[in-house]
Amino acid sequence: MIRQIIHIDEEKCNGCGLCANACHENALAIVDGKAKLIRDDYCDGMGDCLPNCPTGAITFETREAAAYDEAAVEANKNKKTQLNNWPVQLKLAPTTSPYFNGAKLLVAADCTAYAYAKFHQDFIRGKVTLIGCPKLDAINYAEKLTKIIRDNDIQGVTIVRMEVPCCGGLEMAVRNAIQNSGKFLPWQVVTISTTGEIL
Repeated sequence: MIRQIIHIDEEKCNGCGLCANACHENALAIVDGKAKLIRDDYCDGMGDCLPNCPTGAITFETREAAAYDEAAVEANKNKKTQLNNWPVQLKLAPTTSPYFNGAKLLVAADCTAYAYAKFHQDFIRGKVTLIGCPKLDAINYAEKLTKIIRDNDIQGVTIVRMEVPCCGGLEMAVRNAIQNSGKFLPWQVVTISTTGEIL
């Protein structure tokens, strides 16, 4: 059907994520550092996202689009991800991005999201997420995290790790990165047991 729907100018988009947070229908997400309309049928065409865009990257357009599906939107709200950035793999993440500015950083071991059932609700909400496995990834996490913390306005860091010894490398990398960045940041460590409980 032909209807009014939002349009995002990627040249103007700075990836801040304010539009995605303002969208009550969860039709927007930050993908590769840019806002994307991920589902036409989730966009009601009302434009709650427009006044939140600081760069004027969002406008209305009239085009062929799937009809707004209120039932699908409501069903999706019950299973909405809290993820606000992409990529999440620490080895793939950029060292600077608008979504880091003013962010609370979550650095989590890969396994934690599988072991702890309420990972999205309890840890990802309101944070920029970076995941990795020091046992399997061939990367110097401390070096990359130092650049991220030093070159961006990071407000604090939460480390979520498993109780297994290999996750100690992730925790140590974050500690070293905070120290090497020359900044004083609040940070905390949450440890998940192999049975999926917070220790």
